[in-house]
Amino acid sequence: MADITRYKLDAAFAPLRTFDHLAKPDDFIEVSLWNNGEGFDAHLSSHAEQCIRLSWGEFKALKKLVKELDQ
Repeated sequence: MADITRYKLDAAFAPLRTFDHLAKPDDFIEVSLWNNGEGFDAHLSSHAEQCIRLSWGEFKALKKLVKELDQ
């Protein structure tokens, strides 16, 4: 029999309209941390269901590139 591990999910949830004026009233964003601490999943419910899975290193690279483009 396989070992089963139980844990609590560490997540944050917010209506997307708080951040995006184009969002519909029921659109949302939820971010949950990986149990191993190496990254997170972001679930967006807008236009179409989207899920982004990034390690902290990938997130750091993404932030750097977005910042570069925003200048």
